[in-house]
Amino acid sequence: MARILLTHTPDMRANYYGPRALAGLEALGEVMRHEATAPLADGALIAAARGCRVMVADRATSVPAAVLDALPELAAVVRVAVDIRNIDVAAASRNGILVTQASRSWVPAVSELVIGLMIDAARGISRANIAYKQGHAPEITMGRQLSGSTAGIIGYGPLGRNVARLCAAFGMTVLVHDPYVTDYEPGHRASSLDDVMARADFVIPLAVATEETENLIDKHRLAAMKPTAFLINLSRGNLVDEAALEVALDRGHIAGAALDVGRAADQMPQPRLARRTDVIATPHIGGLTLGAIEGQALETVTQVAEILAGRAPTGAVNADTANRLVG
Repeated sequence: MARILLTHTPDMRANYYGPRALAGLEALGEVMRHEATAPLADGALIAAARGCRVMVADRATSVPAAVLDALPELAAVVRVAVDIRNIDVAAASRNGILVTQASRSWVPAVSELVIGLMIDAARGISRANIAYKQGHAPEITMGRQLSGSTAGIIGYGPLGRNVARLCAAFGMTVLVHDPYVTDYEPGHRASSLDDVMARADFVIPLAVATEETENLIDKHRLAAMKPTAFLINLSRGNLVDEAALEVALDRGHIAGAALDVGRAADQMPQPRLARRTDVIATPHIGGLTLGAIEGQALETVTQVAEILAGRAPTGAVNADTANRLVG
């Protein structure tokens, strides 16, 4: 039987792979489980993957050129996520190793959390709850309703479109900025980034993290926001200049922020920002629902089956160079 390395730590395996997907993987080959608490890296990853035909890699596992160069029997790296930035695809292609990514089964889950964090930020739910649990009377403040407010969505991919639909269903005006899109659904208004930042009551960056979008929300963009507006980030921490965000919050340039992502480990919010009372923070759980996780995990089982049959599956990003696939 083919050997398959599953890189997830036990906690990551429980939360992000699950028993059904693991059983499916074990039906395809001998699964080598990673049992330590820290992600595999460099020499440890090479040692764990030696002799394996397929590596099923979680988002916390980087697969650099040095690892790929050292594994002559490896035919494929299967990422259990959409984001493959920490896999050296060029090195994989040079070695004839296939790289695949999963699809976006998490879109509904993340979209729902966007709405939840918007409501929390606008109505002070977390602040009141914390105050009560600490034995204090919560400060009673005027909230903002979503209906009649303006959502400014940056990025109009599958997630951005779904969030836009939900915002419209709540009676919000929906402004969208995406320079690479021309087909907008009815009621979703194409806008410049400057217009989104100036008019939105909720600025929601949902663009893909690239060199172009690094620190897209910088001090100038934050300064353009209304002082009553909230920044809601569930995309990637790379999109926001966190130092500038802290300054904007300190100076009252914006009303607050809700963050499910940041620049801490595993794309989690930075503790320094997360502890603020004007910030709502969750630990990168936007896609952590059974439907979202099983969707991606079971998809990788199907991909591994295709790979072991010598075929490049749906989700392959470099099939034209994957010369190690053998049926």
